[in-house]
Amino acid sequence: MENTKERVTIYEVAKASGVSLATVSRVINNTGTVKEDTKRTVLSVIKKLGYKPSGLAQALATNRTTNIGVIIPSANYVYISNLVNGITQVCKDKGFTLLLYTTSHSREDALGCLERVIKSHVDGVIVFDDELNGEDLEVFNSYGVPVIDVNNNVIASKIGCIPFGYEHLIKRIIEENFIRGDKKMTFLHVHNAGRLLSRVENTFIKVHMENDREYNIMNCDDSYNRTYQDFMERFKQKRKEYVIAYRDSIAAAVLNAATDSGLSVPGDVEVLSIIGTKYSSIIRPQITNLHIDFNEVGKTSMYMLIDLINGELEQKVYKFESTYVKKDSTRF
Repeated sequence: MENTKERVTIYEVAKASGVSLATVSRVINNTGTVKEDTKRTVLSVIKKLGYKPSGLAQALATNRTTNIGVIIPSANYVYISNLVNGITQVCKDKGFTLLLYTTSHSREDALGCLERVIKSHVDGVIVFDDELNGEDLEVFNSYGVPVIDVNNNVIASKIGCIPFGYEHLIKRIIEENFIRGDKKMTFLHVHNAGRLLSRVENTFIKVHMENDREYNIMNCDDSYNRTYQDFMERFKQKRKEYVIAYRDSIAAAVLNAATDSGLSVPGDVEVLSIIGTKYSSIIRPQITNLHIDFNEVGKTSMYMLIDLINGELEQKVYKFESTYVKKDSTRF
């Protein structure tokens, strides 16, 4: 019976109570403003489920541990690995220990990470994961844990953020293609790819509609092999188009399918990668891309977190703007 109670999470309490995670954490820690009837409901659910929040509270004593939690969806992507590497460099230099948590693009896993991070008694957290929103980050804050949120725009007393700027550059690229190019543009929509791709896709659609231009949205798996096969079939029609891909590996699949189908790059097919990495220069033809130095993002996020922990962070928002890197996969 005791083991069953230990498996109950703060997420289950919130769901059973019909309130947010932040509300449950406020009740547990007796912080913030919570209506009395809501408080009674949450406490009743805690008692009924046998949830034991004392482990969380005890894990967050006032003394420092020099542990830093980092939450990411996966370590398989080059740009995420670069970010983690930047964080690690600063951790080593400043004497912190990095605790890495992956969510596998799962909301349930992300909420489980949230609780595990709190229990691990960290001094601060860097979050680069679309499964956790601003309300979730408030849970960290209710336990006194400072947070730097990467690829988002959320700020609070103990929350700083690093947003990315892609929209203005994408708008400029699309409008220049209208002026200089003769190809219909295709945007590759990857399911569950997160906020960044969603924002760029919305910009892509908006610019085309504002200019009364036709466009394509093509569903695409986040897989080189599947994308290659899809475009081998698509290029049987010998179509000319300008393709915007999420990452270098997806862009490479389009390029290789075009070449293997007897189409020229960039004469017949042009390809742009939204997130450029070192592979943009390794692949032939080299891929035109939008570049943000994710190693530098990692370093900056860690420096911001240290200042936030020490109560010295004056600039809580630090935006990284992407730059256009012209390579061989586009004409302009």
